Amino acid sequence: MTVYAIGDIQGCYKPLMKLLKKVKFTAGSDELWCVGDLINRGPKSLDTLRFLSDIDDSVEVVLGNHDLHYLAIYYECAPARSKDTLQSLLDAPDGYELSEWLRSKPLAHHDSLETSFGIQKYLMVHAGIAPQWSLQKTLDCAAEVELVLHSKKFRKFLKKMYGDQPDCWSNDLQGWKRLRVITNYLTRLRFCAADGKMNLNIKQGLAYAPAGYQPWFEYERITPKTNILFGHWAALEGFTGKEHVHALDTGYVWGRELTMMRLEDHKLFSV
Repeated sequence: MTVYAIGDIQGCYKPLMKLLKKVKFTAGSDELWCVGDLINRGPKSLDTLRFLSDIDDSVEVVLGNHDLHYLAIYYECAPARSKDTLQSLLDAPDGYELSEWLRSKPLAHHDSLETSFGIQKYLMVHAGIAPQWSLQKTLDCAAEVELVLHSKKFRKFLKKMYGDQPDCWSNDLQGWKRLRVITNYLTRLRFCAADGKMNLNIKQGLAYAPAGYQPWFEYERITPKTNILFGHWAALEGFTGKEHVHALDTGYVWGRELTMMRLEDHKLFSV
């Protein structure tokens, strides 16, 4: 079995198919890890979600901010936005089944694999990790959101998840504020301060770090024992400067590349 991790697909179904063909990916034999933002902005969100759900046994998915936003629209918890390209998915006859499939997915995935470097641990999230979180704390916090998202209260969560406050982690946070800040770290984070305070407004690259802020991966406590896979930040163009932190969103939807990494040897493939 070969395991590949792919950057933000964002409804770009045709390049996804080209990339899988390029590496001779075989569902049932190989495995595809998706860093979230499977849909939206690109032209074929419906085809993308149908394909991934059809090969569910060969896929590991974590939810991104666009995936959560789609769920909020579908379940009538938030309005669509002018830049959304989700209408075909919203109108699809199998929309309910696809939405339930997506809602069942986690916000973090962790596993160990046999690689050319020996046994390697991998943690996959969509955006980032709070400076205060260990590996186990990251998985525990993700599980808090997942538990609510998979419960009867999920519509309330989808309504309450929007917003930039609180902007910093505290173990004392409770209720919807706690779930919102966890969601923001895992699905929206780029820059933060050493104490974990987030700046969610800046979307550009490393040179645009606000005073007192750095990329979240400058503070994380998890590497080098665990490789971190993430997407979300296309402006990085795949560069973090950290050997064990892998930025996989290389901005296909913005006219650049769709990139996939073979986890056994970290070789990159792009279209």
